[in-house]
Amino acid sequence: MSKFTKRVMSAVTLGAAAFMMAGCSVAKNSGSKGTTQAHDVVKIGANLELSGAAAGYGNAERQGVQLAVDEINKAGGINVNGHKKKIKLILRDNKSAIATSSSVAAQLTTKDKVAAIVGPATTSAGTAEIPNITKAAVPSVSPSATDSKYTLQKDGKVQEYVFRACFQDDFQGTKAAEFVMDNLKAKRVAIYADNSSDYGTGLAKAFQNTYKGRVVANQTYSAGDKDFNAVLTSFKSKNVDAIYVPGYYTEVGLIIKQARQMGIKVPIVGGDGMADPKLPQIAGPKNATNIFYTTPFSTRVAAKDPFASKFMKAFKARYHTDAPAFSALAYDAVYLVKNAIETQKSDDSVKITAGLAKTKNFKGVTGEITIDKKHNPERPIITEEMTNGKISNSYKVD
Repeated sequence: MSKFTKRVMSAVTLGAAAFMMAGCSVAKNSGSKGTTQAHDVVKIGANLELSGAAAGYGNAERQGVQLAVDEINKAGGINVNGHKKKIKLILRDNKSAIATSSSVAAQLTTKDKVAAIVGPATTSAGTAEIPNITKAAVPSVSPSATDSKYTLQKDGKVQEYVFRACFQDDFQGTKAAEFVMDNLKAKRVAIYADNSSDYGTGLAKAFQNTYKGRVVANQTYSAGDKDFNAVLTSFKSKNVDAIYVPGYYTEVGLIIKQARQMGIKVPIVGGDGMADPKLPQIAGPKNATNIFYTTPFSTRVAAKDPFASKFMKAFKARYHTDAPAFSALAYDAVYLVKNAIETQKSDDSVKITAGLAKTKNFKGVTGEITIDKKHNPERPIITEEMTNGKISNSYKVD
């Protein structure tokens, strides 16, 4: 997810200092051809938000990463040109902070000398690690950094060592608008976006650019807000057919709760930031009805696929809960790295990078993935429907 990216500017000085310090620490890798691994292990790093504001996402991804690593190791490891090598996972907490993410990336690449990195979860933390992974020539696969420009440099060229397993914001915002038009037949829509994140504003922009009906209101809120009654009252007076709320479950849950309490029963639609079990807990199960959100992973869809169903059963057996989308994406990110190593027959970080860029028709638990020239995955998207706090339906979107 791209939560907290607007905070990047407020921390530029600190972040820049961290980058400079990290740059000094990676001097040995300057001009190098990347990292190589020991004879019996492949070191894979995880730069994740295990504490701080985005810990919910980071810890879900940690579960997916750990499950994939243990599963691969139990099966004998990664096949590196005919030689099976176990994965040594090096897990580090970036504390949902951009400066920490930068220093974690420096540590993973220069001290730990990992072959590849999974994470971070958020665009802001992911962006912060780019100078250090680029200097070290070590690829990173973010399970969930969705900002449209995440994999690109300022001049539009691709970031060589940056990849992701999730779709980008402009794609899911566009598909949400199409769903609202084609499936919900909504002709009058209100937009209520999180303006404290590029995630919320990016989704809102893509939605509005695609939606052909009438946007009767366009309002914003900020992360941490608690009272949404005034804006929701104005929406009610405009007789909207649906409300598009691109944001995170923490605030969207409260928006749903307050909307239903004042008698607004129209569909409330959002993005994958709503795909968390805590959403109906915050909203109240009965209030979480007629709720829709775009997501890369649906347990209903996955249950019909033997490959994905096997993952779901393993996840539930280990963690005693259904697999959330963020865990599934992180699980796929590890297997994307494994696939790149095995197709390139090498665990050299530069060759892994080349292998990731060449990924075609990769079978993941979240669907088939092909990496495009901008290092974004061409992959399926699903819209889930929630009724009484439970997933009641799912719709594949072409």
